[in-house]
Amino acid sequence: MTDGEQYTPGPARGAQVRKDGERWTLILVRELRHSPEKVWQALTDPAHLREWAPFDADRSLGTVGTTAKLTTVGAPTPQVSETTVTRANAPKVLEYNWGAQDIRWELEAFGGGTRLTLWTNIGRRFISMGAAGWHICFDVLDHLLSGTPIGRIVGPEAMKFGGWQRLNAEYAKQLGIETPNLPPIGAHVS
Repeated sequence: MTDGEQYTPGPARGAQVRKDGERWTLILVRELRHSPEKVWQALTDPAHLREWAPFDADRSLGTVGTTAKLTTVGAPTPQVSETTVTRANAPKVLEYNWGAQDIRWELEAFGGGTRLTLWTNIGRRFISMGAAGWHICFDVLDHLLSGTPIGRIVGPEAMKFGGWQRLNAEYAKQLGIETPNLPPIGAHVS
């Protein structure tokens, strides 16, 4: 049994939604016990991203103007999008897009660690699902930075994971939205 199989996520926390018509932005805050410099490296270095993020990057995301390919992990068909880093103020702010989603990371030194804030626009129907997925990614990131990696848990693998369904429902309640009706695991969605 791997450490990832023994992992159980904690309760939904630190989520908000900003609504601008049909454009919704998910804001997730997580306090990590690691320095902003260490967290920055995990957000920008392709080797670190392969350990926790829902996508792979073909080069570092740490420099403004860098063009990189981001490949979604776990998708039935590989989804590759090209991004240009629009802001990289190490170790404080990082901005780029991933497909149709704008991604903004803010890092703030806090209590000997880092307060990490993710801002990302997600379709209204998928916002609680996105919150649940990012929650698990943040947990995996924290384990990785602590030196106790549990392995990446993303995409369909995350949705099969027992704690994901609970997190999806908890975030839907916390954000004041209906829990999306999900197809059975493994069903083809068109």
